[in-house]
Amino acid sequence: MSEPLTAPGEGFHPHLHDAPAPEVTPLRSRLHHIRADALDGGTAQTGGMRRFAAVSGRAVGSEKLWMGQTHVAPSTSSSDHHHGASETAIYVVSGHPEFVFLDDSQDRPQEVRLRTSPGDYVFVPPFVPHREENTDPADEAVVVIARSTQEAIVVNLPGLYALPVRED
Repeated sequence: MSEPLTAPGEGFHPHLHDAPAPEVTPLRSRLHHIRADALDGGTAQTGGMRRFAAVSGRAVGSEKLWMGQTHVAPSTSSSDHHHGASETAIYVVSGHPEFVFLDDSQDRPQEVRLRTSPGDYVFVPPFVPHREENTDPADEAVVVIARSTQEAIVVNLPGLYALPVRED
């Protein structure tokens, strides 16, 4: 067996010598364990859903990431909403939630329904109006959400409609 090329803990880290060390805040100087029973329900909400924060700027000092759970009750639809400039990734834990959006890439806008199953992923681009629906009459749907912002941005809307593309 040959010797490893680097010793444990060593390796190629080109960024270490290029910039001064950032100031470390107390929340950002250690790992955080967020227990399932310690999720924070004090986050932005949308009718028909319950969101619970796990990783957020407030909870752990994250600067670029928010992560948590969303529960959609049986036979329930969320309000129409979008998540501002945040990219959103969704992992389906249980149930068969449907994600509904308006596809305006053709001559006439068309409502599209993505029916999901446990283990599926959904990506929601910034500013795309959508809603979640759980058509199951008995079981709630549970998904894990990750966002590219430190807090859960939720903009509730009066309807499902296409927004103009923003150039930021």
